[in-house]
Amino acid sequence: MDSVSNPYTPNAGAAPEVMVGRDEQLEAFRVLLQRLERHRTEQSMIITGLRGVGKTVLLGRFGELARAAHWEVVEFEASRHDEARFRQLMFSQLKSTLLRLSPRARWTACGRRAAEVLSAFALPVVKHGAFGLSWDVTPAEGAGDHGDLGMDLTDVLLAFGEAADEQGHGIALLVDEVQFLARTQLEALIQAVHKTVQRKLPVAFVGAGLPQTVELAGDVKAYAERLFSFSHLGALGGEDARRALAEPARLEGIEFDEDALELALELTHGYPCFLQELGAQVWSVAEAPRVCRADVALAREAYEAKLDGAFFRVRLDRATPLQTAYLRAMAELGPEPQKAGDVARVMHRESTQVGPTRAELIDLGLLYTPEHGYAAFTAPDFDAFMRRAMPELVVPEVQRRPRKPD
Repeated sequence: MDSVSNPYTPNAGAAPEVMVGRDEQLEAFRVLLQRLERHRTEQSMIITGLRGVGKTVLLGRFGELARAAHWEVVEFEASRHDEARFRQLMFSQLKSTLLRLSPRARWTACGRRAAEVLSAFALPVVKHGAFGLSWDVTPAEGAGDHGDLGMDLTDVLLAFGEAADEQGHGIALLVDEVQFLARTQLEALIQAVHKTVQRKLPVAFVGAGLPQTVELAGDVKAYAERLFSFSHLGALGGEDARRALAEPARLEGIEFDEDALELALELTHGYPCFLQELGAQVWSVAEAPRVCRADVALAREAYEAKLDGAFFRVRLDRATPLQTAYLRAMAELGPEPQKAGDVARVMHRESTQVGPTRAELIDLGLLYTPEHGYAAFTAPDFDAFMRRAMPELVVPEVQRRPRKPD
């Protein structure tokens, strides 16, 4: 079929033609915005899930809903930055937000106050010469200038919430990959959002991240469990998975046979990004006006090759040989969460020897800990990929440090 009319979107974070299975989250976000607009309190949201379940796509949809409601949207993907870079990032994002709320020439006292507090927030970075404020606004005194990230960010979000409220708007803060925030940064965000809730200001926060995000939030602030609603995204159920594959094709006048859909669900397990990738590959081999089971079977090899290269390999390429061996040993045991001791035995090592490697893989976002003593892959079907990429487990020799001379 015509490549130009291919309705599937396997690109990272790209919105599908038809979004299914996320109605509950979308409705919760609409309620959040509407309650905050009425100065009612409502829990902000943290969305978790494995790679490829559509967290980034959902955040994008939240952004569209917020803009349609005339809210200002601050959105970014978290990275491993120090405090100076985090302050610089927040300054740049919020400066743009304030100028969208109101041009400088029409700033009210609230708008100017927000600008001054934001300048004070960025001052520690400016003083070290690593960053220029890029606007002529005198920093506030006594707000945003405590030198404590949590207190300073709280002052900023309060000032911005008041400025937005005065203009009849709200601010939606959407942060992807929350698990990569430093502890102090996540703590500062939670602390600041908590204070806006107490003041009943129209500031909504949605964070998206890997499953460990729930534990991270609870660890930094005990009240996080009451401040946020937590929603875990997984694979799509049978009917939703069928719709995700069949409805985009139907928009182009193409129908899937039922047995073709059955095989597609068997191959993808209902994971949204896998459905999009398989749909794209099936489109390239099928002939209008129907997709049959043989078309899906024919597309399987190209589908797996594309996933291996574009979805799995980019994650494995960041791993050292020992980290790769640890992942392969986990794959030997299967897709389920695995005990650290069992993985060590497969590698013919002691748990203490490979413990640091396991911690490094969690830090890289390749593994997470669903419960104490266990680790699991953050990408579905990663075990099958590891067996394809590394048919035999090869564990590097133990590197012994040379003895110091007496």
